[in-house]
Amino acid sequence: MIDNNELVSVVVPIYKVEKYLKNCIDSILNQTYYNMEIILVDDGSPDNCGKICNEYANKDKRIKVIHKKNGGLSDARNIGIENATGKYITFVDSDDDIEKEYIEYLYNLLKKNNTKMSIATYTIISGKKKINIGHGYKEKKLTTIECLDNMLCENGFSISVCAKLYDIRLFDKIRFPVGKLNEDNGTTYKLILQCDEIAYGNKSIYNYYKRENSIMTSQFEIKKFDLLELTDKMCDEIENIYPVLKDSTDKKRITSRFSILRQMLIGKYEDKNKIEEIEDYILKRKNIILKDSKMSTRDKIALLILLILGKKIFSFSWKIYCKIKY
Repeated sequence: MIDNNELVSVVVPIYKVEKYLKNCIDSILNQTYYNMEIILVDDGSPDNCGKICNEYANKDKRIKVIHKKNGGLSDARNIGIENATGKYITFVDSDDDIEKEYIEYLYNLLKKNNTKMSIATYTIISGKKKINIGHGYKEKKLTTIECLDNMLCENGFSISVCAKLYDIRLFDKIRFPVGKLNEDNGTTYKLILQCDEIAYGNKSIYNYYKRENSIMTSQFEIKKFDLLELTDKMCDEIENIYPVLKDSTDKKRITSRFSILRQMLIGKYEDKNKIEEIEDYILKRKNIILKDSKMSTRDKIALLILLILGKKIFSFSWKIYCKIKY
């Protein structure tokens, strides 16, 4: 077991995850890297999550529990940041879990490459299916522009703040956008922009569970448009600094709208004007989707289905695709 002198803070925002919480906390306590503080932020959870947190805190002195009024995921993470005392910080969502070498791997990756941030990959778990997102990619040191490009195109890792280790100083002037869904779209790129280089490792050390009540399967609500607001703001800022990434930001804007359109149709959203607005955005960029090498085959097929067969078949095809893939 490694007992390093540099403290790592692990922030876990918690809300209505009683069924999964123990598995998550156990996976953190089982780390090969011992010197960490585990900050469990009970975001006013109405179930037994608060009680479970207290029970764990009584068993392990590395655990800190913060009970607060419900304010959402961003607010809970921000409280965790403000109470963190480690030199480095990482985030784990309370319905996911991590491999036992999670912190050790990210820490060694960061130290070996002398960077302020390290990134690993993750596995999507849906029932008995497991998809390793980093398959086929190699460990390397990325420049800022390379990292942003890969993030926008989801090459080997995602925009998620999880499965990453950060120098705590990167958060001196950065917080998650309170009250917004898809908050990582408003945060991760800002952290990358502060780094000259970022260490990337292709080892899958984070397990993301695709739940039945996930964003893609739940009823559509107005708040989900936060994805477009945060994505456009992120892309605007990145394009302003790195105009050469225009193709990648175009891809991100389009795929975000594909995602919203799918959710609107599956979630039976009734505002037809808004649906047509999103559809029109996509169709006006059909040449980009069909000709840009950065666009995936999946999205090119989705466009053709939308163009030729219409929204109902588009929606049905997406449901079939998800069942096959996940």
